[in-house]
Amino acid sequence: MGAIVGVRHKKDEDATETAWGMLQALLLKNVENFGIASSDTISIERSLQTLRKRRLASPTVIGYAFSGITERDRPQPLRTIDATAIFDGRIYPTNRHFSDAQVFAGRLNQNREDVTKAFIAEVEGDFAFVIAEPGRLIVGRDSAGIRPLYYGENSVFSAVASERKALWNIGIENVHSFPPGYVAIVDQFGFRLCRARRPVNSRLPRQVTMEAAARELQALLERSVEERLPSLGAVAVAFSGGLDSSIIAFLSKKFCSNVTLIHVSLKNQPETEHAKAVAEELSLPIRICIYDENDVSKALPLALCLIEEPDPIKASIGIPIYWAAEQAAKMSLHVMLAGQGSDELFAGYKRYVDSLVRWGSEKTRDTIFRDIVGMHESNFERDFKICNFHGVELRIPFVTHQIVKFATDLPVELKIQTFENTPRKLVLREAARNLGLSNEVVNRPKKAVQYSTGVTKALRRLAKEKRLSLKEYIRGTYREARKGIVPDA
Repeated sequence: MGAIVGVRHKKDEDATETAWGMLQALLLKNVENFGIASSDTISIERSLQTLRKRRLASPTVIGYAFSGITERDRPQPLRTIDATAIFDGRIYPTNRHFSDAQVFAGRLNQNREDVTKAFIAEVEGDFAFVIAEPGRLIVGRDSAGIRPLYYGENSVFSAVASERKALWNIGIENVHSFPPGYVAIVDQFGFRLCRARRPVNSRLPRQVTMEAAARELQALLERSVEERLPSLGAVAVAFSGGLDSSIIAFLSKKFCSNVTLIHVSLKNQPETEHAKAVAEELSLPIRICIYDENDVSKALPLALCLIEEPDPIKASIGIPIYWAAEQAAKMSLHVMLAGQGSDELFAGYKRYVDSLVRWGSEKTRDTIFRDIVGMHESNFERDFKICNFHGVELRIPFVTHQIVKFATDLPVELKIQTFENTPRKLVLREAARNLGLSNEVVNRPKKAVQYSTGVTKALRRLAKEKRLSLKEYIRGTYREARKGIVPDA
């Protein structure tokens, strides 16, 4: 696990120092090794200072900040036929004999553009990669966009990185999220993007009964969790006690012998007692971590720098994720499972019910689909960067290619109905009932993490104390935090 950078100097000058500056800008803790490479030379060092002495004499340079999570993880870049490569991610199911990066590198040949497109189209996993060839880069990202990746260019550089700040640090201000499921060829002319694999919104929903759909979803979820847990001695689950995290916790216990639930909240929140009760029901240990308004104020600047944008909603969600990942790291739990993606896939938000009432099934399916293809920007990038900072790898079992296809093909009526106060995510609740979860969990209404933890209220109080709106408070905090944390911001 780590973070990627890659740069192509448009004027064919050496890009080694530029790549080093991008690595320096990354906001990470406990990096074990840093590596840079041209198409034919690799340098891996324990410190950035030592790495800076290397000169590759190449306009095309890639770099990696490495932190090992599993025993099979190794420092990168890797050498392949007349090229070098970095693969940051996981392939499911796990190959027990080779690391994920070795499996990827082993498929590369002379026709790498076609090979990488086929790889994205065929392989289940969450990953980003960059390949350095003579004169160009090849860059790609998994179809869901679980691992963050950004790109941009100016008059001098075309570049990619796992964090926006690495691009800002070399003078690229107009930064975009790299489209999931795409491959890019990066040369002296800039980016050429090619689609490899993306979700498709079928014109007509699949005809299936609730009973059959729930059984199919149960099997898909069981397979997804099982594939994300092999060879892990212990795992954390970000746990609210709600439907999504309870399903993940229940299935994690089935496939891993050492599961710890991590629940974070401000003081005096009713969801904490519920989480304790569900943990007891599941016979799983739970770590309860209680915070106060002062803790929110302390966590906000760094959380915003990790999120890399002054968004109040993302900040309200990001702070609990920050705390959960921090606690997992303190317990030496380097993998954390979470329930992200469920609300988009199975219509967990009230706005979908409102849309169904007002616009009907067809437009509501379109709205849900747009949210599904945008999950990487609304959720995954935020949460993965926060966890990555703490050296914790976030795994999201709800988001596999098969589950996304299953969910997008379902009729809206198997997810939500137009009755007043109807529970949402109906098919998921039915699958949870089939798994054996209690009615208390299955029927519990959704409460968003920013409200259930009390973080949003705390942020509003902090803003009010400064006589600012919440947006003004978040923007001001972010602006000051960037000055203090991000190089050359």
